[in-house]
Amino acid sequence: MLEPGTPYLHGRVIEAICEHLEAVTCGQIRRLLINVPPGTAKSLLTAVFWPAWEWGPRARPQLRYLGFSYSDRLSVRDNRRCRLLLESTWFQERWPLAVIADQNQKTLFENHARGWRMASSVAGVGTGARADRLLVDDPHHVADGESPAKLERARLWFTEVLPTRLNDPRRSAVVVIMQRVHERDLAGEILARDLGYEHLMLPMAYEPERHCRTGIGFSDWRTREGELLFPERFPAEVVERDKKVMGSYATAAQLQQRPAPRGGGMIRVERLSIVADWPRHAATVRVWDLAATAEGAGADPDYTAGVKMVEQDGLFWIVDVVRGRWSAAEVEAVVAHTARRDGPGTPVQLKQEPGGAGKSVVDHFTRRVLRGFAVHAERDSGSKVLRAQPFAASVEAGNVRLVKGGWNEAFLDEARLFPAGAHDDQVDAAADAWLRLGRRPVALIA
Repeated sequence: MLEPGTPYLHGRVIEAICEHLEAVTCGQIRRLLINVPPGTAKSLLTAVFWPAWEWGPRARPQLRYLGFSYSDRLSVRDNRRCRLLLESTWFQERWPLAVIADQNQKTLFENHARGWRMASSVAGVGTGARADRLLVDDPHHVADGESPAKLERARLWFTEVLPTRLNDPRRSAVVVIMQRVHERDLAGEILARDLGYEHLMLPMAYEPERHCRTGIGFSDWRTREGELLFPERFPAEVVERDKKVMGSYATAAQLQQRPAPRGGGMIRVERLSIVADWPRHAATVRVWDLAATAEGAGADPDYTAGVKMVEQDGLFWIVDVVRGRWSAAEVEAVVAHTARRDGPGTPVQLKQEPGGAGKSVVDHFTRRVLRGFAVHAERDSGSKVLRAQPFAASVEAGNVRLVKGGWNEAFLDEARLFPAGAHDDQVDAAADAWLRLGRRPVALIA
């Protein structure tokens, strides 16, 4: 009815999505998160066919739906496709359902039982309407992964606006279906905060260590490493062709539903060896990435991190990382204590934020907090990803080591996800330390 020129290709991924949507209809699931690759009919299934199935074959025309996407153009598209299906001769012959003439628009249409379907967008509020089904389909544009502001705006909408759009807080359902774009996307928020969503996660290529099982008895049918999700539509040669074009980040996020490749993306963490010691008389620096103060910094504030690195004959050792969420006074105390512990032979580099406020902070640390130590202020030039490229290349070449310490795991976790992770304070400081030792002489500020 909707794409008459396109032949239908069946795959078990379609059965899996339908099975979980039916579980929502039956009341087994009230909150559902589905992470699947693009091209698996997720929008048609969730936003078009499922509402029509509930209104028609399931005889529940009173249900009301609010559909959201990152763009109102997409949610309006699916609203219109659902309406076209409902009004088709094929549907009406089987399940006669009158769409009210004076409320029959692309963004909102209503049936004779006062059920309706409305299209809105993420950050929209649905004009104050409440529904029995909230359908969140692709809440992020792929490019949103590069914008912390857009990720945070979507998070606030999801946590503060969306819950108020439920018709019945006990029985109404929320379905989120999307591909991953970032560790802090809405799927990441749902999983990190354990918000009670049933999670159907099906990567394009099967990974046994991430085998998916859900509470309704579903289990991923695949058993072989690399077994494809939808070979009828995406055979091996097509997947390999697309992976070359997409690159490792997009492949990991959009196809594999993890926002960074296994083993690391930009930073190949498997190349970071952990050693017991380092050359004591090598060139050294401690770089601090000073975050906003802990108070009022949001639900997941940034960290303050100080990375100590040494270099000798083109080899680099990350000797120590100090990291935490502290108040302004606590940050000063930690930075001063760390400088005393490192000793006067370890210069200190601070990031200088743009504007007069950034200069004032550096002046304060230089003249008061770190008085008597060699201090250098550095303004960021270029993006964090661009600045991290030389460090990442050095890691890949096997020229960077980590000195064994309690901080290793947190550093490796962050490096593994960079630049798609929720935080980048340690990697950013390490990259700047590498630039300092690898390319520039240490300059002092009196």
